[in-house]
This record gives sequence, structure tokens and C-alpha cells, in this order.
Amino acid sequence: MELERAKKHLEKGVDGNADGNGGMFENFMMQGLGLLLDSIERGRVLCSMKVPVRLLNPGNTFHGGATTSLVDLIGSAVILTYGLTSTGVSVEITLSLLDAAFANEEIEIEGRALRIGKTVAVVNVEFRKKSTAKIFAQARHTKYLHLPPPPPVQTKM
Repeated sequence: MELERAKKHLEKGVDGNADGNGGMFENFMMQGLGLLLDSIERGRVLCSMKVPVRLLNPGNTFHGGATTSLVDLIGSAVILTYGLTSTGVSVEITLSLLDAAFANEEIEIEGRALRIGKTVAVVNVEFRKKSTAKIFAQARHTKYLHLPPPPPVQTKM
């Protein structure tokens, strides 16, 4: 069940809405992104895609902001593979851009859980060129996992 929830998260966007009526993230990032889910298991998600032209920066390389958005998306999906009902709230995203990716270049994005605790989750997300397996970006995503409120205390009256 938890893997299906993570899969839906990736296929339809954060709120499960990829029909164009969603917010900026769903309309700009998800629609027509071509993100393919290659493999999913507890603590690991592997996706691939071709870099779309609309996600290039003025230097004609894959935009760092788009890369960061994908870190958030993939990192959240990794958390969902643990059966959690929420992906939590981002506390920190650290991104190292090591090389450039270009329009229509095939890339793969792998997210791996480093730690999924009671209140904090840490995920590593790696971006590789599919043709060479060369890493062009690497990120660490830390999220606060909201705990449900405790049940009300029963008092005798």
C-alpha cells in the first residue's frame, strides 16, 4: 500500500492533481514532465526523464531551481515508501550542482532514505546522466515529520 501511495505521488503530483487545475508546481513542473518511475522499494525511488526545454536556465542547462523541486518531489516519495500518511515539512535542502545537463538529455534521479525517524527524515537524492552514469547533482533533503496529536485525556467527573 505504501509503495502505491508513493507511486501516485510521483505520477500525479503532490496533491494527486495533474489535470492542469493544480497550483504552480503541478501546472509547471508536473504536466508533461515525462518523469518515469523505473523502480520503487522501501527507502528507494528511481526515476528517469528527458530534460525538458522549459526547465533550462539562461545558460541552456538544467535549471538549479527545477533540480531542487525534483529533490523535494523525489525525497517526499521516498518518505511515503515507509507507509507514512504525510511527507512532512522541508527543513533543509542542500544541493550541489557538479556538472550540467542539457535539453533532451536522458537523466535518472535516485532517492534513498538515509534516516526515517519519528520526527525527522533525511533523504539523499542523486541526479545522473543516463548515458554515462556520471553524477551531475547531489542533494540532501531533511524533513520534519509531524506527529499526530495525542488522544484527549479522559477525566472522571
